[in-house]
Amino acid sequence: MLRYSLKRLMSLLISLAVASVVIFVVIEIAPGDPASFMLGINAQPETVAALRTELGLDVPKWQRYLDWIGGMFRGDFGTSYTYRTPVAEMIADRLWVSLPLALFALALSTLIAFPAGIYAASRRGQPGDVAVMGATQLGVAVPNFWFAMMLVLIFAINLRWFSAGGFVGWEAGFWAGMRSLTLPAVSLALPQAAILARVMRSSLLDILGEDFMRTARAKGLSRRQALWRHGVRNALIPVLTIIGLQFSFLLAGSIIIEQVFYLPGLGRLVFQSISSRDLIVVESVVMLLVFSVILVNFLVDLAYALVDPRLRTRT
Repeated sequence: MLRYSLKRLMSLLISLAVASVVIFVVIEIAPGDPASFMLGINAQPETVAALRTELGLDVPKWQRYLDWIGGMFRGDFGTSYTYRTPVAEMIADRLWVSLPLALFALALSTLIAFPAGIYAASRRGQPGDVAVMGATQLGVAVPNFWFAMMLVLIFAINLRWFSAGGFVGWEAGFWAGMRSLTLPAVSLALPQAAILARVMRSSLLDILGEDFMRTARAKGLSRRQALWRHGVRNALIPVLTIIGLQFSFLLAGSIIIEQVFYLPGLGRLVFQSISSRDLIVVESVVMLLVFSVILVNFLVDLAYALVDPRLRTRT
């Protein structure tokens, strides 16, 4: 297990190093100069040059990359060009919205998908299976922002159970904050639950056809006992992969939902920073999101080894 973990950790570090180079290069070659953008098209060249010096944009790119990476190791993400505020503080403020939203949506997705996928697999070809697969097909086809607009129309405008947008802040209380995140979390969770339910059903159907499942039935276990004791656990490996990818998507890919509900999260911060050419914020947030994706994949690999001990001995 230790050797397996060390190999995965080495892969994580290499992936982070490559990702940091790619992120920096891609953002740096994007057209437009932040200093010129901030001062406008009528700015004098001397003024633009002075602002570039103040922002540290006049130093060689390789030095800026090393300063950026070194600062992140110290917890210093630099200073925003636009707001003149430490980027770490901006990310920390927004993370307290995006992270609970992602966890809330992932919990809802899992709670919906697991029973639906298991129910459909246990009733293959029956009306219950057809109904679940039809619902999941609809969930996959419909984009999450459409769900968001429908939820706002029904639960915010007509029923007035929730607010149509905004975030009250955690200082208003835990339940008040979760109430503000409920509609965004549901709109994010429904499409992901549809995908996860289909994967759970497919994986479980493959397991139900294995020889060890027939052996378990032959030893006297009922269909339900064999399903829960042996089927579900062995079907979890591909499901864990999807759950890990979904968390990364929910944390990094909720820009549209945060725009719809006007949430002050990381997605909205990236959108605003791109619009204002605040490159240091974009680089730092994207790097943080990439780190979260790679870290989640690393944890999923470790979960594989716990679910399937055979993986620990593989090279």
